Amino acid sequence: MTVPGGNGAAAPHEQLDEYVRPRLAALPDSPGAAEPRLLRLFDAMAGSRQLDLQARRLRERGVGFYTIGSAGHESNALVAEALRVDDPALLHYRSGGFFLQRAMQAGRSLEDGLRAVLLGMVAATSDPASGGRHKVFGDASLSVIPQTSTIASHLPRAVGVAFALGRAKRLGLDSAWPHDAVTVCSFGDASLNHSTAVGALNTAGYCVAQGLPLALLFVCEDNGLGISVPSPHGWVAEAAHRPGIGYVTASGDDPDGLTATLAETVEAVRRTRRPALLHLRTVRYLGHAGTDVESGYRAPSALAADRERDPLLALAARIGGSEPAARYDEIGRIVAKLADEVAPAPTLRSAPAIIAPLAPRDDAAIAADAGRRADSEARLAAFGGKLPERAGPMTLAQNINAALTDALAARPQAVVFGEDVGRKGGVYGLTRGLQQRFGAPRAFDTLLDEQAILGLGLGLGVTGLLPIPEIQYLAYLHNAEDQLRGEAASLRFFSAGSYTNPMVVRIAGLGYQKGFGGHFHNDDAVAVLRDVPGLVVAVPSRPEDAAPMLRSCLAAASLHGQVSVFLEPIALYHERDLHSAGDRGWLADYSLDTQAAIGSARVHGAGADLTIATFGNGVRMSLRVAERLAAQGIFARVLDLRWISPLPVEDLLREASATGRVLVADETRHAGGVGEGVITALVEHGFAGRIARVASTDSYVPLGDAATLVLLSESDIESAALSLMG
Repeated sequence: MTVPGGNGAAAPHEQLDEYVRPRLAALPDSPGAAEPRLLRLFDAMAGSRQLDLQARRLRERGVGFYTIGSAGHESNALVAEALRVDDPALLHYRSGGFFLQRAMQAGRSLEDGLRAVLLGMVAATSDPASGGRHKVFGDASLSVIPQTSTIASHLPRAVGVAFALGRAKRLGLDSAWPHDAVTVCSFGDASLNHSTAVGALNTAGYCVAQGLPLALLFVCEDNGLGISVPSPHGWVAEAAHRPGIGYVTASGDDPDGLTATLAETVEAVRRTRRPALLHLRTVRYLGHAGTDVESGYRAPSALAADRERDPLLALAARIGGSEPAARYDEIGRIVAKLADEVAPAPTLRSAPAIIAPLAPRDDAAIAADAGRRADSEARLAAFGGKLPERAGPMTLAQNINAALTDALAARPQAVVFGEDVGRKGGVYGLTRGLQQRFGAPRAFDTLLDEQAILGLGLGLGVTGLLPIPEIQYLAYLHNAEDQLRGEAASLRFFSAGSYTNPMVVRIAGLGYQKGFGGHFHNDDAVAVLRDVPGLVVAVPSRPEDAAPMLRSCLAAASLHGQVSVFLEPIALYHERDLHSAGDRGWLADYSLDTQAAIGSARVHGAGADLTIATFGNGVRMSLRVAERLAAQGIFARVLDLRWISPLPVEDLLREASATGRVLVADETRHAGGVGEGVITALVEHGFAGRIARVASTDSYVPLGDAATLVLLSESDIESAALSLMG
């Protein structure tokens, strides 16, 4: 088949096929029968090549939707061969050879693997990787964790998986993979330059420096190009040398040399539990993707030179004889036949079907699991003989600390970690005593890198532990938030629920912190969190709500693999008073029995004139305002939303209808703030009463007393309430 590629020439994929076929046919005879091992490898590599050709043919027919291929990278099949099926793999999007080889290692036929990949190309609901949501290499039964194509975003998780295997063994816990497994992570040479990759490599070396086991094989597949931008000569070899990480190199068109290098490297990584990086020199055929015409930016001589380094032809030459040509042709026929079979396969046809894997929550089961606690003797020991429920009224910080202690005592898989959370006990003391009570393996300090912290959490969660990472300040999350958006919350979606990464991320945030100001310590930028599908965002304000909310997040993580952000208002951590100095109105007893369902609000008061809907610091301010309004004959109830994603819409509508007037007191910024969603919910659900909103100014928070000029104030709330009533 010849499809025009411009000026009457065949399309690039047809040109590549026409180049390969005669060279396979011209191979000299080989003495003796071909090695079965080499034939299996050839089948995986030829299958990957034929899939790439077919992807473009499907696209030409209008039934295929993905053309980023593996052509030129097929030697990664040898990487799969050097590993076990139960070695977890986080793969580059050019890993067709690896995937097919692993499927055959698991006892499946080549045809089974080919069909699985083709189903992804046509976005079929029967695609075993993602159910038609994205074309990824993924299969839980093959220990292949699906990855999206955010550049290098999977590397921190890969470090986390390798770390988790060592940590699970140390704690005597079961894990998703054997404790002696080697984690493999592949990526391109251009990705090596991304800060995420640099951070992940740094974290791996840091673990080695700390004496921690990390059996991780990085595979940098170096084709010399990042779409159209060439990597400088020698740069990858230089940049790939990292402290603590072994470096080896091999060429994809040298199957014997690559096999020997891999065998020695994988054995060393498995035995020593130390990471290594394989610099695998490859070529890239057919451009970056189907729409990329590389002849527009590459010289013909460069394209011709790459053809001389074809890993498929190199392996075929190693085999010799007529067998490779015959197998290549037969595999092509099989792929074409399978493509015709899968082309009409059903695809996703409704929004509910698409979002089904995002956040399936069983509230009754979560409520039951949230009540989990250690036996009385173990619990008493965890608290050093002083149970928190007998301590009397406590602050928000003390309630959270007690809830974390209970979680570690009741859930052996739970681990707490982050910068300064161990020996120091956190900047604000919220993790104080946890390391002393439960040991460093369960409450530990990390390096200063938020991507690394979240990546460790992602790896721990997918491996079977229950991570509770801490990000020291909300402002520090922003350089790492793709680990939540592109990796954490999306894993269940892009694996059709076959993989989850349970995690509860604690973040100190919001404004009003006194004596330690500036925008890095007074940050109210939560819009990016509310925009992540399936992510739960909890904001505890009252001390008595913190523990039950945290327990609900942990139960949802444990049961359903839920990813939650537990956003803690810094300014309320150690607050004791509500209306006046010494009234102790912002203290509360610790309770094991109180429930706080995800997406449920809490109402304070029963005023019939006005509902003030708020959250976080706004709760305390609104309660103070409500008292002043009452002195003026206006009686307000304060609705603490508690959860800003999902919003407690049902509770909001009920309390709004009770008064007919709603004031949204929103401490986040006017543009992109939480209040936008609250008002939208009221309007969309037909609330016919009066609505007003008051929010912080669209500004960064300045240092010192100037902060009060841009943050929502009590006077702002009071003035808005009076205006709404007027």
